[in-house]
Amino acid sequence: MGEVTEGDNGKVNGGGGGGGGGEGEVRVLVVDDSAVDRRIVEGLLKRSGTMFEVIAVDSGKKAMEILGLNEGKAESPTVNDKKIDIILTDYCMPEMTGYDLLKAVKEQSCPKSIPVVIMSSENEPQRINRCRAIGADDFILKPLQTKDVQKLRSYATSMALASKAGTKRKMPLDLMASSWAAFWLDSARRFSFYCVIFLCWCALILYERSLNGNL
Repeated sequence: MGEVTEGDNGKVNGGGGGGGGGEGEVRVLVVDDSAVDRRIVEGLLKRSGTMFEVIAVDSGKKAMEILGLNEGKAESPTVNDKKIDIILTDYCMPEMTGYDLLKAVKEQSCPKSIPVVIMSSENEPQRINRCRAIGADDFILKPLQTKDVQKLRSYATSMALASKAGTKRKMPLDLMASSWAAFWLDSARRFSFYCVIFLCWCALILYERSLNGNL
């Protein structure tokens, strides 16, 4: 399992882990100003049984550098020529909050499709709704649990499948509307058909009773 962490020199360094750089790995950009919390997240990802490559930084500014948002890059964000699959960021950070980072990512065309999950030790509905309103894929409470790790995997996998298919992760509104319209139209037709069958059956019963003088 590959690991990329932030060294003492402030640079992002790659670490060993047996099998790093595998094609099936999920590359997670972890952003948290707390060194303890970063280590907890990295440790949980390692023990999850899922192949994760972790890129850990201590600020939104450094995350912006990795994503190329400070340089106006047009290509997809990469580390060592590997694309970032998902961003996991703390909400409360100095200078640049997780919300600010989320907003910056979603305002750019290339990194916009990368799933962003917000972490926080406080369960505040207003904060959650604020992040979801601008594109956060999820909002999870600290400390992370095994079920949260599985969510990260599913978000990254969904994005990869959508990219290979040449489609967006979310269904366009017009396509969604047409799909629902077709569903309800078919349902209405089926209901009308069953109503006709039922009425014919009732008419047949009444006719038989009238013949037998039981009406």
